[in-house]
Amino acid sequence: MTRIMILEDSKDCLKALTAMAERVSDRVCAVPVNSLEEARAALCKAQQPFQAFLLDINLNIDDTDDISGITFAREVRMKREYAFTPIVMITSLANMELTAYRELHCYQYLVKPYNEQDIETLVGKLLFLSQQGETREDFVMVKKDGVNYKLFCKDIVCVKAVPRGVSFVLVKEEMKVPYLSIKQLLDKLPKEKFLQVHRMCVVNQDYIDYVDTVNGLVSLKNGGRTEIGVTYKNEMKKRLNI
Repeated sequence: MTRIMILEDSKDCLKALTAMAERVSDRVCAVPVNSLEEARAALCKAQQPFQAFLLDINLNIDDTDDISGITFAREVRMKREYAFTPIVMITSLANMELTAYRELHCYQYLVKPYNEQDIETLVGKLLFLSQQGETREDFVMVKKDGVNYKLFCKDIVCVKAVPRGVSFVLVKEEMKVPYLSIKQLLDKLPKEKFLQVHRMCVVNQDYIDYVDTVNGLVSLKNGGRTEIGVTYKNEMKKRLNI
């Protein structure tokens, strides 16, 4: 099922958009929200992730400078699971070129006034993208030298703390990322796959070759080794059933 959040301040437009989107396919579930607050609540309470967002830029007809839709898009992009989720901005200004739009890597604009054919074409594309992404692999986004990098979890052997940042030991290379801590990184990585074995090291369980609990060492399949911190030994034994 492709879940699409639709944020629109006009209740009539919101109702129409929702109906048109769901008529495209029985695999589309539109989640209508009428304000920035409702959108935030829906995002927070969602038990299943959204596959796309249709966001009206201006949610206050009395304030022509209002860009609440952009504000929410920024909040969406800050979440790891939505780093590449298609976002469509709804606007009444054709050929609009906003710096925020480019920064947020939005999929496209939906320009008012739109018709059912516009919605059908757009939602059809979003449905296709959603189906293509159903087998998407886990990844983590990191920033280095102003550039965002998408690192697939299957390629991360381990991550070690270094001065003023962390170092990703990957299958084919090593990447140092500044201004990122182990604690911050753990919030980004899937907890069922990565295990902290030391206050300065996190390992991918798939790359653990051997655990020497007597000498407090973990041998990795790439030939590397890392120490086991005393405070992490019990949790490690529990997770690995050793």
